[in-house]
Amino acid sequence: MAKTATMRLVELMIMKEDVDPVIEYLGKKAVFQFYLNNSDSSSKQNSSKEIFENLQFVRSCLDIPDLTDYKMEPVSPKPEDFTMANQIISEFNELREKEIKAKEELKRIVNAHKEALAFKNLKMPYSDLEHLSFLTMRIGKINPEVFDNLQFSLGENAVLIPLGEDKTRVMAAAPRKLKSLLDKELEKFGFIPLEIPEDFTGVSDEMLRSLEEQCEAEKNAINNIAKELIVYEETNKELLLELLQKFSVGMQVQFFKDKLEATQLVYRVTGWIPEHEAEKLIKELDNLTEGRIAVRQYEPKKVASVRSGNIQVPVAFKHGKFVKSFEGMVFSYGAPKYGSIDPTPFVAVFFTLLFGIMFGDAGQGLVLILIGVILHFNLIKIGNWNKYSLVFISIGISSFIMGLLTGEFFANSDILRPFGYFVTGLFVGKENAFAPIFHLMPSKETMPFVFIFFGFTLSVGFIINSLGLIINFINNISKKKYGAAFFGKTGLCGMLFFWYVVALAIRIFAFKHQIAIFDLVFIGLTLIGVFFAHPLGRLTDREYPVLENGFLSAVIEGFVEIIEVISTYLSNTVSFLRVGAFALAHVVLGYIIFEMNKMIGGVGGLAVVIIGNIVVIVLEGMIVAIQVLRLQYYEFFSKFFSETGVEFKPFQFKYKAE
Repeated sequence: MAKTATMRLVELMIMKEDVDPVIEYLGKKAVFQFYLNNSDSSSKQNSSKEIFENLQFVRSCLDIPDLTDYKMEPVSPKPEDFTMANQIISEFNELREKEIKAKEELKRIVNAHKEALAFKNLKMPYSDLEHLSFLTMRIGKINPEVFDNLQFSLGENAVLIPLGEDKTRVMAAAPRKLKSLLDKELEKFGFIPLEIPEDFTGVSDEMLRSLEEQCEAEKNAINNIAKELIVYEETNKELLLELLQKFSVGMQVQFFKDKLEATQLVYRVTGWIPEHEAEKLIKELDNLTEGRIAVRQYEPKKVASVRSGNIQVPVAFKHGKFVKSFEGMVFSYGAPKYGSIDPTPFVAVFFTLLFGIMFGDAGQGLVLILIGVILHFNLIKIGNWNKYSLVFISIGISSFIMGLLTGEFFANSDILRPFGYFVTGLFVGKENAFAPIFHLMPSKETMPFVFIFFGFTLSVGFIINSLGLIINFINNISKKKYGAAFFGKTGLCGMLFFWYVVALAIRIFAFKHQIAIFDLVFIGLTLIGVFFAHPLGRLTDREYPVLENGFLSAVIEGFVEIIEVISTYLSNTVSFLRVGAFALAHVVLGYIIFEMNKMIGGVGGLAVVIIGNIVVIVLEGMIVAIQVLRLQYYEFFSKFFSETGVEFKPFQFKYKAE
């Protein structure tokens, strides 16, 4: 069985003038995971990051859609790129400052115009109004939203007159004896008095016209600046996006450079790399630096911090394109321990097989294949789903084959009948040919086959469970954890108990055998290994004391282990009945759609077929995928994923790096 990829810890001694090109090269190759110290580089100046953030601000203000990934080969910025970027930022800032000033000036003129309009009809000196012996007058600003409430509050005690159409300026008049009441009410509603010169006699029409002309002039100036910004955007859009990509690379190079151990002349780079990538990487680095590099490699077991358990060796896989597309399912559960068996090929086979069994329809399978092809050739970009293109293709092929066997094509059971007669005729002769090849639709005649089919799904479950136990046994032997390998519910004792009980059940029900003494003896011995798993494991691994928590605690643990081994293996096996149940449900759903189409007919029947198939592909497809993942995680992974490792995450440039 294939194991996780062999890793090497590589130490590079790089001259100061070569460190930037080396980090850039490592980011492009994406096969090297930095092993960094914990030094804080946040306080160090990163000029590329500053320029990147300023360029992002320019892009955002110009409303240019941002990139989601690199559209060009990642390269670091050159000195001329710094010059160009600073020029773009400076030119934009000038335009933006010009626009801000123009908008502020327009706001000032508009406010002045509103003030002027408020006093347009005042044709006598304000001081004359103020000195009226019988009247108190107040002129000022209020929130127009409270005008009606203020007017209601004043009631008959005062008169409130809006100055201008927007009611932001008002004049309030009240008898002299109610002066304090007027001021109190105005203050309650946020009234702000305006200072008006005593000799002020109103605003002339010429002043109003002048303000209106200034307002129009500023609006034209703002429009002209907006046009300049549009021209600026069209002229610099491509260059701006190109510079953003370069400075994205530059700031990441600088970040890792600041994290490295260094002297005045030499930088030390340490990191993990898969062994099969090491020779090529070292050769290319030697060419890149013209021989100015020193390289040392270490096997993980020779690294002191690995031996002491302070750090874990990152886990990588070495797969072809098909199996690699299933890696995400494994890592979503957890990374296996370094040096353990790689479960991904088994996941690829089991996921494809189980999905096809539960989702058997040739037409719907073709749809999944089409989706996979579209994602594979990037005809449509849907987040991270494109990397699962081969998963869609594989489950589509599996569903297509199962659909051929069950005679389903977009829920129609008639289209594939000729194929069924042709295939069965090759084995039983044309006169005895039948269709479909596998008749899963429950009926009096097909029930025996349905039971056989459920037996087949249980057999698949037995194989998957057994494989998980075998992987667990091999992993523990390779890690020299002999106690866990031989004892306990997932050790050799539990595995032999599971296999023997299954074999015994087959003997009893298929061959009418009776339970013999040696059956009970063998089962008893395996259960003893499960019952005393903890003390026997410690004894095997030479860990003392053997009864770590006392004899009574060991007995209680033993009873719990016995209960778990029986209930776990029973539930793990029966759980695979859901595979047959979902396959049956899929056939029944197809039958319902097919019959409704025949009943309604015409355009309505066609609509039922289309909508029904869409619902089945989307909803049932999701449910089946979840169920298959559940079977993988709980029935397969739970056998050997007792502890997890660390996923290998090589350094590679990301446009929006954290």
